[in-house]
Amino acid sequence: MPLLAIACDRTHNDPGYDYFPDMAYSRAYETYSENPVFEDGKTMREPVQGTVPVGYIPYTYEKNDTDRILAGKELMNPLKASEENLKRGELAYNRYCINCHGSQADGNGNLFTSGLYNFKPAPLVNEKMKIAPDGEIYHVITVGQGVMMAHGAIIRPEDRWKIVMYVRKLQGK
Repeated sequence: MPLLAIACDRTHNDPGYDYFPDMAYSRAYETYSENPVFEDGKTMREPVQGTVPVGYIPYTYEKNDTDRILAGKELMNPLKASEENLKRGELAYNRYCINCHGSQADGNGNLFTSGLYNFKPAPLVNEKMKIAPDGEIYHVITVGQGVMMAHGAIIRPEDRWKIVMYVRKLQGK
């Protein structure tokens, strides 16, 4: 009986004994630190060849004029022009594009007009952009062009298409 009394005298703050302490208290390795567990000594692992992350759509075009023109020929906006898509396009444009390209898409965004940025961004409402295919605009948003950075990693694909729709609206199309 005394043994049973000792066993029942535990507090709720004490978890008791660990059955697999090496699993409960495993050693954590920093992302870029050495790891003796693997042959190459790296902690950060390469993804398995041929795998694609969930929700990721590979973009096969690169940042060059040839691929920009090819994207313009091959990529078509899969979304229908609707009031909801235009509103989302306007929201995304105001979030990601307005600081450089301006509220009228004329290249007079705050970063340029304030003098913080030396290069005037391309106007999106000129004749050259009006005749550019939707796929080219989508491509430039995705991978960038010239000094414009790539936005593919921060803007979802469907929002990029909606931005293209909104730019077309600003162009009067």
